Amino acid sequence: MMAALLCTAAAGCADPGSTQPQTQTPAQADDTMPKDQNVLFWSQDQRDAAFRTMETVPKVVVNTVPAGGPVYPLPQGRPIDIGADVDAYMARQRNAGLIIVQDGKVRLEKYALDYGAAGRWTSFSVAKSFTSTLVGAAVKDGYIKSLDDKVTAYIPGLKGSAYDDVTVRQLLTMTSGVAWNEDYTDPKSDVALFNLQKPVAGEDITVSYMKGLRREVSAGSKWVYKTGETNLIGVLVS
Repeated sequence: MMAALLCTAAAGCADPGSTQPQTQTPAQADDTMPKDQNVLFWSQDQRDAAFRTMETVPKVVVNTVPAGGPVYPLPQGRPIDIGADVDAYMARQRNAGLIIVQDGKVRLEKYALDYGAAGRWTSFSVAKSFTSTLVGAAVKDGYIKSLDDKVTAYIPGLKGSAYDDVTVRQLLTMTSGVAWNEDYTDPKSDVALFNLQKPVAGEDITVSYMKGLRREVSAGSKWVYKTGETNLIGVLVS
């Protein structure tokens, strides 16, 4: 079976009325750089400016991770014809980049919004593929004994919270049963508020917010998409 991977770097919500990508000069980007961490409520210009250099946004908490060993360059494969106007699609969706990889080879690679192969772009949920893979590696290497272990065995800061009876497997599958509001339009939703959590000395900022959540249903009985639990997986494997 042939495996294919399609990744896009989106600049924000699609604008159905826009057919041409908008670009910014460095000076314009400086003028529109957001001054807070309320990512969900940034303007489109603020997103275009900040998504390239998130670590420079005031109040955004970041960790610098040194580069590892040599990278594995993906070879070029036979160009793919997907039977669509890719440039027009990227313009409508405000995509900065799109790549299709099949069998370890690059079949299609395009950029827009003054972005290129050497540029950086915030990856958001692409991190799920990496953190879940790292959990598998941690199980194989013995750092995590079982996916059915309680998550508090590996994140002690969650002890005494609604996560006491949640397993690593349930955290991975977002079936913890812990209450969470993922409404991106609601400034009082959990997905909005946990970005505003103030750091506590000696405690991971994600853990600080997540340990204050209440239980909604029993663990394993309900699936709810939770950005915060994705971040907890990052804490788990860090």
